[in-house]
Amino acid sequence: MKRKITLAIILFSSLGAFAQVTQQDLEKEIKPLTQKVDSLESENSKLKSDIGTLNSKLSNAYKSIDSLRIKTQDNSKAITQTANQLGVQIKETGDKNEDKITKVSKSLSKNTLYGIIGVLSAILVSGFLYWLLSKRQQTDKNQLSNIINNTKTELTQESAKLDIQLLDVIEKQLKVADKLNATEPTIDHTFHKNSANELQRIANYVNTLAPESQEAIALQGSLGRLRNYFNASDYEITDFTGIEYDERIPMRIRETIFDDKIALGKEIVTKTWEPQIKFKNEIIQKAKIDTKYNK
Repeated sequence: MKRKITLAIILFSSLGAFAQVTQQDLEKEIKPLTQKVDSLESENSKLKSDIGTLNSKLSNAYKSIDSLRIKTQDNSKAITQTANQLGVQIKETGDKNEDKITKVSKSLSKNTLYGIIGVLSAILVSGFLYWLLSKRQQTDKNQLSNIINNTKTELTQESAKLDIQLLDVIEKQLKVADKLNATEPTIDHTFHKNSANELQRIANYVNTLAPESQEAIALQGSLGRLRNYFNASDYEITDFTGIEYDERIPMRIRETIFDDKIALGKEIVTKTWEPQIKFKNEIIQKAKIDTKYNK
């Protein structure tokens, strides 16, 4: 390279001499060129050094890549081997689990079948027992109902017989009381009032019986006969049950209740506890009553 440059310089010098250029002018032209050449040579040396360094690094990189490739291959083989082993183990485990599941399924099927049979048997037995108990309960209920009805009928009959006997006794005692009052200057109405109140009690009881029953018919007959006796003795007994309340008639109201089923503006006597008693058209006892109203 230097030789070429020297030759070029000699050539330029020759040309310069030929062109009648001065030595000083040539030196001025050559010196910058020489400096540039030195600079290029320095940069070239540096580039060679850098290229050597890069080559060394590339060599090391290639070695690392080869090492990594070998390790990757080894790992791939190990992974493949492990996967094969796992596949075998998974298959064996799957086969074992499948066998166990099959056995458990068969066991569960048997147990389920036995359980269903047991539940159905229990339901059938329970249903049969319930039917027996219901039938027995219905039979007992019917028997009890018959006993209650028969007892009630017997009590009603006995009560009616006792009331009829009582009315007969009252009638006899009234006759005795009338004979006594005939010998006294003043009349004592006590026994007649008590007897009339007892008649009203029996009349209220008769109202609870079926009108066509033998007890009701027998009691109505005895009550009618005794009222006729009171009337013949100048006593008048009035039962206000079922008629409209009249404020002009002196009465004792025991209880009064609002009832929208009553006609608007009306008040009805619902029960007479004690009847009104008159002796020779003079009130000797006010009626004691219950009423319902809608005003």
